[in-house]
Amino acid sequence: MKKVQLRSIGFLVIIALVCSFSSSIFATAVSSVYGDLNGDKSVNALDLALLKKYLLDNTYTFPAENADKYADLNGDGTVNVLDYALLKSYLLGKIDSFPAESMTKVNIPWDWAGIIGTGQSLSVGVQGTPIETITQPFNNLTLSLGNINLPPFDANNTSLKMVPLIEPVHNYAISYPSPYPGNICGETHHSAMANQITSLVRSVSGKDYITAHTVVGESGQGISALRKGATDTGSTGRAYAATLFEVNAIKRLAAEAGKTYGVGAITITHGESDAGNTLYENELHTLWSDYNQDIKAITGQTQKIPLLVVQQHSCGSNGTSASLLAQWRVGVDYPGDIICIGPNYQNFYASDGVHLTTKGYQQLGELYAKVYYEKVVRGKDWQPLQPTGVERNANVIKVNFNVPVGPLVWDTSLPEPNQNNYKEWKNGKGFEVSTSSKRITISSVEISGNSVIITCDGDVPASGVKVGYAFNAEGTKRDGGTYRWGLLRDSDQFKGYTSGNVIPNYCVSFEMDVN
Repeated sequence: MKKVQLRSIGFLVIIALVCSFSSSIFATAVSSVYGDLNGDKSVNALDLALLKKYLLDNTYTFPAENADKYADLNGDGTVNVLDYALLKSYLLGKIDSFPAESMTKVNIPWDWAGIIGTGQSLSVGVQGTPIETITQPFNNLTLSLGNINLPPFDANNTSLKMVPLIEPVHNYAISYPSPYPGNICGETHHSAMANQITSLVRSVSGKDYITAHTVVGESGQGISALRKGATDTGSTGRAYAATLFEVNAIKRLAAEAGKTYGVGAITITHGESDAGNTLYENELHTLWSDYNQDIKAITGQTQKIPLLVVQQHSCGSNGTSASLLAQWRVGVDYPGDIICIGPNYQNFYASDGVHLTTKGYQQLGELYAKVYYEKVVRGKDWQPLQPTGVERNANVIKVNFNVPVGPLVWDTSLPEPNQNNYKEWKNGKGFEVSTSSKRITISSVEISGNSVIITCDGDVPASGVKVGYAFNAEGTKRDGGTYRWGLLRDSDQFKGYTSGNVIPNYCVSFEMDVN
């Protein structure tokens, strides 16, 4: 792009002239460069004047086709005064590129990017009926087994083929427990995840992005049935071996089709059966390590395969859950390798308060996709809305947060939590303060920048105090939801391709010591 250095008088004259022109002058022009709003392939004061007019007149449209996209200079999905400030800084020589330009750079190392889905009932779509995603709008794939009965696993069987990814991903379960390939119970998160990723990549780069999905979860089973070396009982313990079978088969089929294949990420939607497992974090890390070693040996890839973990809040209707805490902590302790994508409590639940509805699975898939896109496609570090530290002054506790998209806000679509049995926390909007022997009453909570200020009623002990959020269940689930939730979220306006809903980042469930 050519940069124009402006003198203040000339700058104002040009703005005045442009604002008087009819937009018909540029009627046939097309924008293809960030900041070029009249389609003349240059970024200059004419474009700044057009952007100013656009912001002042909500009926005005840019003269060039596609200019709305190229006016969004920070890539946040809207055109506003922030974009105007960026364009002005660019013309004055203060910056030499726009944030949105870096967002168009995508990493596509393979023709087919594999995504492995493991876990228990929520990974295979229990209660996700009726099925809605019955067509594939892009080119995303899954492996069809035809009429093959497994095991034994034979990746060279000529009946295997790649087919468009739709729901159900493969065979319905006809008993319980039921392992791969007859493990599917409804609409999973995979189709929504795949279609969201493709939509994102196409919208910013114009390139295609094809994902090939493998779904091996086992309803009702703990991580002992999912890990490497699990015993195949005929009804459980097949997930890990099934993964390696599919990776081998898809690798072969890709080569035969003249395509390249590698695995981009693993999703684990799991944790209910391990609610009391204090070793769960270590076992998650071992699963990540084993998958990376064995899958990379098959595909030949050097790129690491991140494990994407979602928190589960239905682990018992009362008290706490070791796996819930571990699902957050594992991302803190193994950053980049394992990523907690956030909580699941905000999504649409079935009446049992444990499983999701079809729409809930779609929203979960879109959340997985958002994180996959940032981490795997764009190669960026991504962390959820999570605490980074805690401070206290007498009875006031301040929790500092990593905020993906500011500002922090209180959600108004969910009901206030802890209104029944844990009334000490009824004013906490999901926050909890306690010692080992009692709950401490919260008077108020207030957002202050990237922090939340918690004011407690009365004296807070000098030691032994913990602050938590959406961690304890009081025995009552919300309507259309589950047993633990909170109201803290960011302002991300990310919109789901399949659900059509805005998918902000809600705060993870956590508990921390207050020093």
